[in-house]
Amino acid sequence: MLLKGTYKKIEPASGAIIMANGIFLIGAVEAFPILDIQLGKYLAFMLLIAWIVIYKSLSVQFFHRDFLIPFIKHPVNSFTIGTWIAGVSVICNVFLKYFPGILLATQAMAILNTFLWLFFLVNCFYNFKQLSFDHTEYPVHGAILLSTVGTQSIMVLLNNVFFQLPTYFATSVIILGIIFYLAGMIFIGKRYIRQKGWNLEDDWANTNCIIHGALSITGLAIVTTNTFTPAFIVVFWVIVLLLLVIVEIMEVIRAIKRCRLYGWNKGIFSYDVSQWSRNFTFGMFYTFTLVMHHNPFYSMSDWLYNFQEGVMAFWAWVVLIALLGQVAVYVKSRIEATYRRRETVKE
Repeated sequence: MLLKGTYKKIEPASGAIIMANGIFLIGAVEAFPILDIQLGKYLAFMLLIAWIVIYKSLSVQFFHRDFLIPFIKHPVNSFTIGTWIAGVSVICNVFLKYFPGILLATQAMAILNTFLWLFFLVNCFYNFKQLSFDHTEYPVHGAILLSTVGTQSIMVLLNNVFFQLPTYFATSVIILGIIFYLAGMIFIGKRYIRQKGWNLEDDWANTNCIIHGALSITGLAIVTTNTFTPAFIVVFWVIVLLLLVIVEIMEVIRAIKRCRLYGWNKGIFSYDVSQWSRNFTFGMFYTFTLVMHHNPFYSMSDWLYNFQEGVMAFWAWVVLIALLGQVAVYVKSRIEATYRRRETVKE
């Protein structure tokens, strides 16, 4: 039964905050022993508090008619449900690492998350159909690739929380995620091909970094479940790396253009919840590389092994600095919002 009345509104994509911070605690934090060994449990507990606050608001909002009906019918925005699923998957893996004693609670969360994913799965098929047959031009962007992110996160979660999944089942779900990715890329490509006069400053969305992030979590799902061949995953990792470099070069060019057009503050230091997707994709590439690197099932040549060592040593700092920068931008936005409210009250 859907609710009516007032409620505290929250950005539907706020699950990305948990995704971005959680993936750091699963992967790149291992490059910083002080943060991992000495502060890891405290950071994980802080993440738990943030998860409770965010998901409480998301849950209340979800069951309100004025939010739910327009939301699930929107063929692009509804894909942000993928952040809710991936957020729960990530925090469950954080619990496995730092609080293994609450395994039963973690497993219960994983089961509930799987049911949410099944609902999301139906929604994905419905909205891909909507995008295919509705001639209205929607500004499709990287959020559509959350169909892949949510799907692959479930594979990683179930495999880690319960047991090694049957190969045929894991392979089938991972391939479904890849199909979602290819479909999403087609729609993104059609958007930019058809849109005349678009520019990087205003029309390239923050969520487009999921172009490489969705493949990173696909790779993580593969190396976690031991599916596909070592030769395949080596080629796959190289493709992800190349896409990451290409997309992030575009992001740097975009940032420079935005600074020239809007100034530093509005250009790159103005907060938007979609910015957390970048931190998640950075952290996910590190985690994919880390798990692949240490999985004996995926043997690789010495030069690639050493190359990955160098990439991780460098990329861990990129993940950390980018995350601290995003936290600073978020805190700045909260301080500014509080100041504006106080000024409004005074008037």
